[in-house]
Amino acid sequence: MIWIIIFLFSCYALLILALTFGFNKIKLFKPNHYKAQTNFSVIVPFRNEAENLPLLLKAIVALKYNFNSVEFIFVDDDSNDASVAIINNFFTSDRFLKTVNFSILKNLRKSNSPKKDAIATAISKAKHNWIVTTDADCILPENWLITLDNFIVQNKPKMVVAPVNYKVNDTFLAQFQLLDFMSLQGSTIGGFGINFPFLCNGANLTYQKEAFLKLNGFEGNTSIASGDDVFLFEKFKNVDKKAVQFLKSRDAMVTTFPVKTVGALINQRLRWASKTSKLKSIKVKLIGLLVFLVNLISIYSLFLSDNEWAAFLPILAKMLIDLWLFVPTIAFYNHKKSFVKWYFLSALVYPVFSVFIVFKSLFSKYNWKGRSFKK
Repeated sequence: MIWIIIFLFSCYALLILALTFGFNKIKLFKPNHYKAQTNFSVIVPFRNEAENLPLLLKAIVALKYNFNSVEFIFVDDDSNDASVAIINNFFTSDRFLKTVNFSILKNLRKSNSPKKDAIATAISKAKHNWIVTTDADCILPENWLITLDNFIVQNKPKMVVAPVNYKVNDTFLAQFQLLDFMSLQGSTIGGFGINFPFLCNGANLTYQKEAFLKLNGFEGNTSIASGDDVFLFEKFKNVDKKAVQFLKSRDAMVTTFPVKTVGALINQRLRWASKTSKLKSIKVKLIGLLVFLVNLISIYSLFLSDNEWAAFLPILAKMLIDLWLFVPTIAFYNHKKSFVKWYFLSALVYPVFSVFIVFKSLFSKYNWKGRSFKK
């Protein structure tokens, strides 16, 4: 048994080392021109986002980009709050606001995936070839579009994956989510750096409409409620991996927020688990299995080992291994202070939570935006 544990942890260490190497290999990107050369259609699906939309809308009008070169398409997924009114009032009530080309569409439901339907609805009406997706609970940096524009002009991609950050308060629930999310972001960047991209986030994803249509969009995975990002990402990557690129830039970093309750966190992670388990790549599934087994061993040792040293050794080893990737990731996303304070406690709880989500996802439905979905 001990040799199996040593083998698994050795494989895990090699994985994290490889991702850390990949993370550091990708250089920071800075824009070198500020004249808009790319036309964008920015798509924002929303459902009952009255609380979050004001921050997004203020960020939109603060963008440093030629507003003649961009349209914003908001897609209402059957909201029953004031979301639609908030968007309309914001863009029409203040004569000092920049002229923003915006529209609000009703989601045309055709499948079991409301968000995929919303994006497809918007793409069918989009005027421009470059599609950008983000979420209604996001804050956009002022140089977001100009940085995307620079990257597209210089690198000629067909899909651009860009960073997503969390804005968190100083509570354990928020900091725990930050730890989990930073591990995903670090792995995302690291995967691109070793030429094995396997993650992305739809809150900051850009791609060509022409390529989307050639790939038949979301066809083939519309029975899965989530995954508007990773399944499309998988399609683009399978056709031309070199054309799918990561934009490592703070100027293009979108910020969102952790959920506020434990119940909401469980539902969110169940939703994430539902899509990752449906990915086609055997290599990605093996990585998921390795991470799960390392977490499972860490729990087993804590609760079932008679030897105190042996009980804590696996989880302490995992904490140290994870630091290799966490240190550069936390530095890039600017969370050094909170990371030092909360890392040990969060890393101690994480294996229990992770294994719980895996087992629960095998048998449970999850709730999302007031709706219940099967895995």
